[in-house]
Amino acid sequence: MRTRIKICGITRVEDAATAISCGADAIGLIFYGPSPRAVSIRQAADIADSLPALVHVVGVFVDPNKKEIDTVLSKVRLTLLQFHGSESAEFCNGFGMPYIKTLRMSDDAEPEIYARSYPQACALLLDTYESERYGGTGSAFSWERAKQCQSSPVIIAGGIEASNVSTALTKSGAYGVDVSSGVETSPGQKNTEKIESFICAVRDHDQMQTHKREAD
Repeated sequence: MRTRIKICGITRVEDAATAISCGADAIGLIFYGPSPRAVSIRQAADIADSLPALVHVVGVFVDPNKKEIDTVLSKVRLTLLQFHGSESAEFCNGFGMPYIKTLRMSDDAEPEIYARSYPQACALLLDTYESERYGGTGSAFSWERAKQCQSSPVIIAGGIEASNVSTALTKSGAYGVDVSSGVETSPGQKNTEKIESFICAVRDHDQMQTHKREAD
């Protein structure tokens, strides 16, 4: 199976174009003011409108109200929502759109129990827990914990870069990876060489896993 790749925290049209031309499946636009990677609605609309068909444009929110999301959806061509806070399943289900639910992996986090609380989510994204930060931490959690989740496809994030993504995928068994700081020069400023290296590392991992299955 081919690992899905999301490049998150995109703030520039040119970075979105690089991510897609290198083979990313999705880009993430952050609508959370305190994030150094936050985009305005105008920025987001320009980025989304620049992308070709069959590319997922993910809007990332942290404990928004309904009006905030409705405003974004009226002006930005999103294909997926991602809820990164403590939003309820009822709230997440209320926009008639597919969504990803994030669980920040604190010591007491239980991915399988959490996933069952959001049965309509198309995937569970597991990210590193930091009390004052929502994503973009640059640090990893214990990737093996992702295997606790059996009822939902899992995407992993947090501290992943080209040098460790194969290990992260092997240990987690994840369906997809979400990278932000691991492909940046500075927050919100993506680096072409890092994006290329990251995506090549994921594809090399996939090819290696295919060879292993064929050998077995």
